[in-house]
Amino acid sequence: MNFARAMENLGKAASTWIAPREKGEIVETVSEPAVEMIKTLSRVSEYWMSDPKRNLEAQTHLMSSLFGVWMKSINKLSATVATPPEPIKDKRFSDADWQRNPFFDFLRQAYLVLSDWVEKLVDNTEGLDEHTRHKAAFYVKQMTAALSPANFVMTNPQLYRETIASHGANLVKGMQMFAEDVAAGKGDLKLRQTDTSKFALGVNMALTPGKVIARSDVCEVIQYEPTTEKVLKRPLLICPPWINKFYILDLNPQKSFIKWCIDQGQTVFVISWVNPDERHADKDWLSYIREGVDFALDAVEKSTGEKKVNAIGYCVGGTL
Repeated sequence: MNFARAMENLGKAASTWIAPREKGEIVETVSEPAVEMIKTLSRVSEYWMSDPKRNLEAQTHLMSSLFGVWMKSINKLSATVATPPEPIKDKRFSDADWQRNPFFDFLRQAYLVLSDWVEKLVDNTEGLDEHTRHKAAFYVKQMTAALSPANFVMTNPQLYRETIASHGANLVKGMQMFAEDVAAGKGDLKLRQTDTSKFALGVNMALTPGKVIARSDVCEVIQYEPTTEKVLKRPLLICPPWINKFYILDLNPQKSFIKWCIDQGQTVFVISWVNPDERHADKDWLSYIREGVDFALDAVEKSTGEKKVNAIGYCVGGTL
C-alpha cells in the first residue's frame, strides 16, 4: 500500500516536471554539459585504452584489490573472534551495520576500492593539462558519489531498517516531499532547506516596522520607523548580499540587528535585492552598483537630506 502511494507521488512529480517542458516554458540545457563531460572523460579513457599493457595493468590492479576485499570478507566470516571495527573516515558509512553485517561490509569496501581506483585513473593519466584533469576529477567524484551504496534503499542498512520498520512510510514521505519540491520549482527541482510553513513575514520574522521608499530594477530601499525621540544626524545604510534576504538581520525582536540599531537612535535603511529572472540576464556588477548601491544612496539623501551615510555591507554586499 505504501509502495503504491510512493509511486503515486513519483507520478505527480513526473507530471509536474513534464508539463512546462511540453508547453515550451522550460528548455533543457543538459545536453551541453553532458557533451563536455563525455569529451573530458574520453581523454582519460583514450589514454588507458590505447595501450594494451597499460590497460591490463589497470585492470589487474582493480581485480587484485577486489579479490583482497573478498578474502577479507571470507576471513571475517570464518573468524572465531570478532574483528574490531575500523575507524570511520567516511560519515556515509557511520552506521554500525556497515561493518557488522557481512553483506553491507563487502559493499562498502568494494565501493571504496572502485572509487579510489577510478579516481587514480584520472590522477595517473598522462598528457592532460591541469584544467582538463581538474574537470575529469570533478566529474568522476560526482559519479562515484551518486553511485554510493548509501544512496539506495536495498544497499543502505540504516535506510533498509527504517523502510522495514515503517512499512515504507518513509518512502511515501520522501516521494511526497520530492513532488512538493518539483511543484515549488514549477517543473524544476527546488530543494527545500527548511520548513517554510513555520515562518511568515511580519508574523514571526521581519517584525520591525518599515516601508519601501524607492524601487529600481534590481532592488527596493526600505526605511525603518524610529523608536527614539531623537535620531543621529547621519543615517545608516545596510547592503546585504544577493543570496540573503534583508530580514536575515531582522528575524525577530530577540534576533534583530536592525531593531537594535533603531533603538540606538539610528535612522536605518536597508537594500532588498530583487529575485532575478530572465529580465535581469544582462545585469552586471556595474548595474548592481548603479541601480543598487548608488540608487539607495540617492534614496537616503532624498529622504533625510543627508549626503553622508554610515554604511554596512557584508559578504558580496561589502564588495559592492
